[in-house]
Amino acid sequence: MQGAATADARHELALEKKRKLDQSFLKKGLMIALYSGITYGLYSAFIMAAQTQGVWADWMGTLEASSFLVVFILPTIATALNDLFSAVWALLLTAKQGKLGDFIQTFRSKPGIIMVAAALVGGPIAGAAYVIALSMAGPIVTPIAALCPAIGAILSRFLFKQPMGPRVILGILICVFASGMIGFTGLTGALGPGVVPGLLLAFIAALGWGIEGCIGGFGTSMIDPQIGITIRQVTSGSVNLIIILPLLTLFGGGDLAITYQCVGQAFADIPSVFFFVASGFFAYTSFSNWYRGNSMCGTALGMACNGTYSFFVPLCSWIIIGLIMGIEGFALPAIAWIAALVMVAGITVIAVNPLDFLKKKGE
Repeated sequence: MQGAATADARHELALEKKRKLDQSFLKKGLMIALYSGITYGLYSAFIMAAQTQGVWADWMGTLEASSFLVVFILPTIATALNDLFSAVWALLLTAKQGKLGDFIQTFRSKPGIIMVAAALVGGPIAGAAYVIALSMAGPIVTPIAALCPAIGAILSRFLFKQPMGPRVILGILICVFASGMIGFTGLTGALGPGVVPGLLLAFIAALGWGIEGCIGGFGTSMIDPQIGITIRQVTSGSVNLIIILPLLTLFGGGDLAITYQCVGQAFADIPSVFFFVASGFFAYTSFSNWYRGNSMCGTALGMACNGTYSFFVPLCSWIIIGLIMGIEGFALPAIAWIAALVMVAGITVIAVNPLDFLKKKGE
């Protein structure tokens, strides 16, 4: 009898240790996903700042603001530059870790093909839509794009049967509500001609990233996240430059020679290239931590924490473009700070059960 009791005690102790280990792993995944939201804010701020410098400033000053070239082609070039520099960062760090051989082998494997599919949805489609939306309407589109956690959570529930209890659903809804607070604040002023189509494009980006979050999180649960993000950025940058850009040009009735002349000028423009190098680094950091966080804590939780970029994009834009660079129009309204606190509350509800703290106090 004593031996059986001892065995039961050991079994309970092992289960308790496993629960603590799982909880620690989950919390680490949540923190990584939250960090991806912060770095996404930096990526967005630097890519917008790049388009205020050098040849980009010349284009914006001389070309018609509503022209197809300004509205669609130039933002797509910006996306391609960002993703290509991001791919270079990813390849350099992959090489430093001695994983280039693994990268080439994985590219041709089934998990590698899954990552390519994620890259096509989230990079050329969602990424280009997001940057075009930013160019058309500014940082107010980010809360709409931040609906991707809700989309990803719903898709992961149906595709991968990832469980979501009432507490997690409540936390996600709080985060989405906080994003909406920021977005509707931006809509209280006069609506420019590019705001409505910008918001529509931001929703396309949210849909694409919701799908990518599911595919990417699933893919990086089977392969090294570093390899996964390298596949993602290389695919996205190449497809944007070689496929999406010429297709957009032909669709808009433009001249391919003029488009790629702009590409050459953008690559050679030193004042703006430094910003694209920075945006590429933070894009790599953001997406790699997003994939890693999703694989550790599930798509729904990871994307909810990553969705904090709806606050960090305006915040980083205000600091970098508004305060440091001295360009007006990027100040944060007071409600954005309130929304940030609401979002923190939502993430806290997702990460921990408030009732646990009450139980501990009762004990």
